[in-house]
Amino acid sequence: MKLAILAPIAWRTPPRHYGPWESVVSALTEGLVGRGVDVTLFATGDSTTGARLVAVCPHGYEEDPTLDPKVWECLHISELFERGDDFDLIHNHFDFLPLTYTAMTRTPVVTTIHGFSSEQILPVYRKYNGKTWYIAISEADRRPELDYVATIHHGIDLRAFSFQPRRGEYLLFLGRIHPDKGTATCVDVARRTGKKLVVAGIVQDRDYFETRVAPHVDGISVTYVGSVGPTQRDDLLGGALALLHPVAFEEPFGLSVVEAMACGTPIIAFARGSMREIVEDGVTGFLVDDVDAMVDAVAKVSTIDRRSCRQHVERHFTVDRMVSAYLAAYRRILQGGDGDRPQERSQ
Repeated sequence: MKLAILAPIAWRTPPRHYGPWESVVSALTEGLVGRGVDVTLFATGDSTTGARLVAVCPHGYEEDPTLDPKVWECLHISELFERGDDFDLIHNHFDFLPLTYTAMTRTPVVTTIHGFSSEQILPVYRKYNGKTWYIAISEADRRPELDYVATIHHGIDLRAFSFQPRRGEYLLFLGRIHPDKGTATCVDVARRTGKKLVVAGIVQDRDYFETRVAPHVDGISVTYVGSVGPTQRDDLLGGALALLHPVAFEEPFGLSVVEAMACGTPIIAFARGSMREIVEDGVTGFLVDDVDAMVDAVAKVSTIDRRSCRQHVERHFTVDRMVSAYLAAYRRILQGGDGDRPQERSQ
């Protein structure tokens, strides 16, 4: 099978710091190459991969303000679809825009939907439902009006996450700083529990950061360390008492939650979106409904066995498991014949 994978180009694949979609694409690509699959990765020019790399955009547009995102996105997507017939299958990780290019090729296209940024993008997914294939990243993120070939949870390379059996002292927030992620809620929980809070991640909402988070950053009770790369991330995750995840939206997955558990660190999360699929309540952390319950959970988080957290990831969220699931989905798509689209195969 000749497979083309379309990565986002906001960041390098894999990202140096932030970039969850690019992280997943990298893990999947390298896992497939390790299984002997002929993969061509369409990503930024500075990406690193064992696959064949095709690049138009030199580096991530989030790292270079001189790059116009829309211009380079169009060039990037068209580069793949103009040669789409060279492949047996195209795997899109670029959200909804590439769906509008699918008529350029007879090669079947499967899209991993990494979440819905808003209701406004749904018309595109509806239009191409039945013409292309969709994969959900959690049962919680499935839309009833769309058809899916599979639900495949993300997997991580456990070699990048060191298990730390010893319980840490600080609470950790790791993710984009935005109201959706509840960074300010973490500040409140830390204040009420008397625990130190470490905040790590990119500032996605500058006004929210400046008004709700930065005034509390004193380097003692609340520390902001910015966006962190793999080594610092591993140290922060493993050294924490718990990862706080008070999301204010229906979280489609939550990669940092899995990464924390891989290091042995329990999760205290609001029970929204995919959290019930990822966190085993009372075993790998606590799922709560409000801030008061999150404060109470901090007091009992030491009852969570850190090895159980690691074992939970080993059973359910490894790269090997993810790669196997994607290979099974690819086989399902291709078994009906070369180039047949879902609506044609049903006729």
